[in-house]
Amino acid sequence: MGEPTEIIPSPEPLDLDTIRSRIRELSDIQRSSTDGPELSTLDSEHLLRDYAVQLESKINQIASEFSDISSLSVQDLGKLPLAHAYLEHLKDELNSVEAEKAKFSNEIEDLTRTYAEDSTRLESDIEWLNCSLDYIALQGLDKAKADERVNCSTNGDNQTNLLNAHGDCKFKILELSHQIEKNKITLKSLQDLDCVFKRFEAIEKFEDELTGLKVIEFEGNCIRLSLRTYIPNLESLLSQQKIEGSIEALEQNHELLIEVVDGTMELKNVEIFPNDVYTGEIFDAAKSFRQLSSHLLMLETWSSLEWFVRRVQDRIILCTLRRFVVKCANKSRHSFEYLDRDEIIIAHMLGGVDAFMKVSQGWPLSNSALRLKSLKSSSHYSKEISLSFLCKVEEVANSLDARIRQSLLSFVDAIEDILMQRMRVELQSDNNSGK
Repeated sequence: MGEPTEIIPSPEPLDLDTIRSRIRELSDIQRSSTDGPELSTLDSEHLLRDYAVQLESKINQIASEFSDISSLSVQDLGKLPLAHAYLEHLKDELNSVEAEKAKFSNEIEDLTRTYAEDSTRLESDIEWLNCSLDYIALQGLDKAKADERVNCSTNGDNQTNLLNAHGDCKFKILELSHQIEKNKITLKSLQDLDCVFKRFEAIEKFEDELTGLKVIEFEGNCIRLSLRTYIPNLESLLSQQKIEGSIEALEQNHELLIEVVDGTMELKNVEIFPNDVYTGEIFDAAKSFRQLSSHLLMLETWSSLEWFVRRVQDRIILCTLRRFVVKCANKSRHSFEYLDRDEIIIAHMLGGVDAFMKVSQGWPLSNSALRLKSLKSSSHYSKEISLSFLCKVEEVANSLDARIRQSLLSFVDAIEDILMQRMRVELQSDNNSGK
């Protein structure tokens, strides 16, 4: 084989992609030389054909030189000196051909052995280079240093070093294989955790759909919640309040902006949008939730935030139903308005008298009754009614049967009847005293 070709270092650093490309080229060359027996067979046939032509040419030349021998018999052929010379010449040519054949055979053997050794060495070197590149890639070295250069050597010492490095690389591959197996186990655990997480996420989403609660934003100490509250359509409520039809809005949508104390989930400030429900009382109760929960074992595991949100939803339901009852009552001969902050229903009755009724806890869902808090005169005529007279009417109204006071219209009609009866009694008493 010829002397090893000196490879001049490239003036530019080679990155991993360039090296991989060149290694692939070497692999293709090595593979094509290994997979080309058909081409080698064709070359051999051409060589044999050429050699046969040359041999035939030499035989024809010898035959022309000894053309007289062809006319002799076999017995005469053995007696002639020319025949002996002809045979000796043929033997020499045969020996020459056999020697040349042996020489070619030895050269082919040497070339085959050299080719096999070089092919094996090249395959080993390519494998080592691939392993080295894979190792570098696993270590995260995506770019070679700017001052590094790719140098190649084909001498025996470097080949020994390459084989040693190949052995080290094999050991490193075993380590990496072990690490890959560990990573597969870790990946399997993470996949199992991901399945559990997705299951809990689905359950949470299902619960959100049922409860109507969804976290829109959670940044710093502020939580923004979307609150969808379902309003029950109760037939018993409609009949109790003497309302025909059904409740208009079956759900109410609000947003809660909640600020919590640093490092805790304790309430610091709350806003509700739209601001049509009073939450101040619930907020004050939630702030003292820690003191309450230490005495109420049922609430020990609840947070004040959760308790607050549930109470706000309850308040939205009650407020919506109360406004609905008041709206339906406005279709009567009286006019009504509801003050949610004070939980007061004001009935503006005929004759210029206003009745202020305190809404009891849970009304109108519960069986609790309304209570007449006060009567006030609003017109010039009604202002002549004495305070003592109004107090007597309040006392009688609050002593009515609870079933009457549960219905807003029934209670207001009863208050009006009591008011008219008392006024007639007062007028009759005044007339009798004037006689």
